[in-house]
Amino acid sequence: MKTILKSFSFLFYLFLVAGCSNKETVSSKASNDLIHETSPYLLQHAYNPVNWKAWNNETLELATKENKLLVISVGYSACHCCHVMEEESFENDSIAKIMNDNFISIKVDRAERPDVDKVYMNAVQLLTGSDGWPLNCIALPDGRPIFGGTYFTKEQWSKVLISISKLYKEEPQKVIEFAENLTKGIQESQLITLNKEAPVFNFNEIISSVNFLKSQLDTIKGGFKNAPKFPTPNSLDFLVRYKYQFNDKIIDNYVQTTLTKMAYGGIYDQIGGGFSRYSIDEDWHIPHFEKMLYDNAQLVSLYAKAYLNEKNELYKNVVYETLDFIKEELTAKNGAFYSSLDADSKNELGEKEEGAFYAWKVGELKLVLNTDFNLFKEFYNVNEYGFWENEKYVLIRNTSKEAFAKAHNLSLENLNQKIKHWKKTLFETRNRRSKPNLDDKVLTSWNALMLQGYIDAYKAFGTKEYLEAALKNANFLIENQLRAYYGLNRNFKNGKSTINGYSEDYAAVIHAFISLYEVTLDEKWLVTSKKLMDTLHLNFFNENNKMFYFTSKEDKNLISRKYEVIDGVIPSSNSIIANSLFKLGHYFSDTNYLKSSEQMLNNLKDDIKMSPGNYSNWLHLMTNFTKPFYEVVVAGKNASGINKRLINKYLPNILIAGVSHDNSTLPLLSYKFNEDNTFIYVCVNGTCKLPQTSLLDAIKSIEK
Repeated sequence: MKTILKSFSFLFYLFLVAGCSNKETVSSKASNDLIHETSPYLLQHAYNPVNWKAWNNETLELATKENKLLVISVGYSACHCCHVMEEESFENDSIAKIMNDNFISIKVDRAERPDVDKVYMNAVQLLTGSDGWPLNCIALPDGRPIFGGTYFTKEQWSKVLISISKLYKEEPQKVIEFAENLTKGIQESQLITLNKEAPVFNFNEIISSVNFLKSQLDTIKGGFKNAPKFPTPNSLDFLVRYKYQFNDKIIDNYVQTTLTKMAYGGIYDQIGGGFSRYSIDEDWHIPHFEKMLYDNAQLVSLYAKAYLNEKNELYKNVVYETLDFIKEELTAKNGAFYSSLDADSKNELGEKEEGAFYAWKVGELKLVLNTDFNLFKEFYNVNEYGFWENEKYVLIRNTSKEAFAKAHNLSLENLNQKIKHWKKTLFETRNRRSKPNLDDKVLTSWNALMLQGYIDAYKAFGTKEYLEAALKNANFLIENQLRAYYGLNRNFKNGKSTINGYSEDYAAVIHAFISLYEVTLDEKWLVTSKKLMDTLHLNFFNENNKMFYFTSKEDKNLISRKYEVIDGVIPSSNSIIANSLFKLGHYFSDTNYLKSSEQMLNNLKDDIKMSPGNYSNWLHLMTNFTKPFYEVVVAGKNASGINKRLINKYLPNILIAGVSHDNSTLPLLSYKFNEDNTFIYVCVNGTCKLPQTSLLDAIKSIEK
């Protein structure tokens, strides 16, 4: 492999990590094949002079028939650098001619087709050691990659196209040999073997993992060390639990610092609520301004759980404001959630510009805020600290309301009134600007993450509207995304679905429906979760290593059938599935589910030790197996009333079951209903302590 890579070194000097800012556009008005697609991202490229095609069997057959290399370009609607490369290269007639004459060019929406994205992202990681979007690969007609990178300038892209096209025509065997080796590397890069040793987990292994992780944490500014900084909500979610169950003061301080700094930062929209994808600096200040549903969904869950643990009003405000943003900008009338808002929008000159919708200039702020400007600029740092570029500022805080009020001889109530007025005024002013484009496709897994966010917010605050939004979305998923025999669709656009669901779709929906059962005690959500899990076993399960493939056996195989086990910005599908198997095993007294969960964790035990930051959701499961874990059953006519109080407690090491009528089929609830009293049972593996009528007494019996 190394020898082959070395022989291609002359190609890889062309791959450079370049900024994406210059614009040179020469466009054609004729449409290409993407005009027939539903993805907003693909439709954005429908009038490029590049003869783009969608990823499908017909396109791949055409490449084979014409013996043309593939250009596989992957991006997404909200991606700033994707738009820049389009403007510089894909709208340029001279670049388009090179691509059209020598290649079959395929545009892929990475959110719609994560299976394709994962394969070619893996190729780029092997070739360059880095990744990101836009993702651009060149492959043989059968899909085996030979070259890849992320953003290219027009000049770089032109050189890449000409060099590789020439090489393929003159020395095809050399290119094929390289593709064979690279494809082998892709196929071997994520082999998971069955761990046949007896599964033995110890909570000291978790402590060691977190101690190892501590060296990577930025305890001053929050997040992980160095820039860019991503929120990594699932890592923080585990650390919230860890500091609760392991009483770690260092992690406690770190979590509070991170959550505060993110909420104060420019990555958080101080005027309209919601988070951008990441910040390019260490201060959480200047983001790439795209707002993704999956980030905001998970951050709502994170801040809601942290609020239950800390009762910090800042966390509450973040949840409320972010859900206001979701409701206003990313929610359809049918209860579905849209995917994202672009980073770019038109500035005052009518030109597309990153962050134009969100940044402020001093003159505009003075005009709008009048006499309040001086106080406002102190609070939101319209100064050197908050400066971005070109006389523009991104609002950022660096102190608490309490400290600021005291320093300026204001009451906290007065300051809160002023902040409310500032936000309302600037929100109305900003809404008169050109808004970022909306990616209005609906993705099942991302919707389930947002559904989970609403559930967690309801647990924390008891807001009826949040439960209603959760139920509306859950019913949308049942009515539109659930296929016959409990299969799932991936996408929904213009009233139809066109793609079979991936394991991440099943995983996220199962997890969210289990949580929905815990707050409603409606068993249909739990039963549906189990049926979806059975479909996963039927179509995604590998009997040899007891893990789940990312794609269904019903789907046409790519050059590699991948697993998803590493927890990234979103937890891996296998880790979510393993955690859900653990819970469903307890609910239904299913030892096969429990053993499957345990085996999956055991397969990755060594990987978790070596790189705990990449396996945070697996550490949740390991904690379940090593620390006390309880089934809490509420049975009786007042079960719902008691359960509303129970879910308002931060108890990460329990699952909840309940019944208000003697009609449950769950083994966990057998013989527990009583006509005269509502009892609370605290159980371990189905064996229960004496029932309590006092919720407080029952909670006291739950050990950390």
